[in-house]
Amino acid sequence: MPPNPSRLLEKLGASTPLLGCYDAPDPSPFHPLVEPEAGQRCCLFEFYDNFQSGETLHVTRDNPGCGGASYWLWSETSRPRDEFVRFLVETEGLKASNELMNAWLDHQKPYRPKYPHLLMGPLRDDQYAFLRTVTFVVNPDQLSLLIVGAHYHHDPSEPPPVMAPFGSGCMELLPLFEDLSVPQAMIGATDIAMRHSLPPDRLAFTVTEPMFERLCSLDERSFLYKPFWKNLCRARQ
Repeated sequence: MPPNPSRLLEKLGASTPLLGCYDAPDPSPFHPLVEPEAGQRCCLFEFYDNFQSGETLHVTRDNPGCGGASYWLWSETSRPRDEFVRFLVETEGLKASNELMNAWLDHQKPYRPKYPHLLMGPLRDDQYAFLRTVTFVVNPDQLSLLIVGAHYHHDPSEPPPVMAPFGSGCMELLPLFEDLSVPQAMIGATDIAMRHSLPPDRLAFTVTEPMFERLCSLDERSFLYKPFWKNLCRARQ
């Protein structure tokens, strides 16, 4: 049974719907759908307003949105590796040298979908089996709350519960997680190339399905109901 996030969202004071990222065999249960315009380059986060209105973004191998998403979500290359590296280093200035960029590309592997359809939009309980990650779009106070929540059940023997790695906006939704079965979270929407699509005071906090279940299980014994969060909420009023 899917976890119920209502208690967490109430305490969080969330005004933005949660966004699920799905790897699914059939897009029809996710209607209404919106898709990138074929042949046009666009970032997945350019559909932010569509997400707010309840639409789900549908991307495929043939229509991924942009060259970066094509590579990181579908393992499809649109240009030779040396040209790709020169673009990222010399045009975009994202690494200090071609050697560092090549080393990073060698280390970081693209996501490999199980099904032909990747979808991002409102959570759908009846499609929970295909859910891969959940994204909270939050302000700094809410981000702080979720970081504390990600650490609440964490054992030191487990992988770090929260990461903030370098990568594009779409990378921070799926491929930067080494193992989606691990309860883990990522601070995202830190790609300055896509931030114009979000309000300036918003970041993403993307969690794997096991971490989502942990966050939804926070109860009256947790910090959600203790003075620190209550005092912060009062200070913001």
